[in-house]
Amino acid sequence: MLSDKMIELLNKQINLEFYSSNLYLQMSAWCEWKGLPGAGAFLRAHASEELTHGNKLFDYLHETGAFPVLGTIAAPPTEYATLVDVLEKTYAHEQQITRRINELVFAALEEKDFSSFNFLQWYVGEQHEEEKLFRSILDKAKLIGTEGRSIYYLDKEIKKFASSGS
Repeated sequence: MLSDKMIELLNKQINLEFYSSNLYLQMSAWCEWKGLPGAGAFLRAHASEELTHGNKLFDYLHETGAFPVLGTIAAPPTEYATLVDVLEKTYAHEQQITRRINELVFAALEEKDFSSFNFLQWYVGEQHEEEKLFRSILDKAKLIGTEGRSIYYLDKEIKKFASSGS
């Protein structure tokens, strides 16, 4: 049985994961609108992945006899300066998610909720992969550049991440 504190924190995380999905879907729309279909496809695939993360938490609450509560999810920003701006914001967002997951893990330990602690280890590993992925895409952006034709090649490189399932 989950404590009230863990239920509250897990519900907040569900909503943050759903916000992440909306954020990446909106970023995908911006990229497509700006003629960057590769980045658009990558972010759209990532939006779907974030939805899966939220649903996994939702299911966990059900499995433990707790009640998932969906709150209001704020609308994500719709304007970005450049593709690099989008990428920097995704990386910063993933760092925020990592901090929140770490807080959840710590709370599970404080509550001596070893079942939740064990469940959350998947998210710990996932966040390591997410940060590594977005950092590597930012590194490619710095290497390839975004001036002139470089943006075309960068977009093609980003699309490869969408097809690789990462």
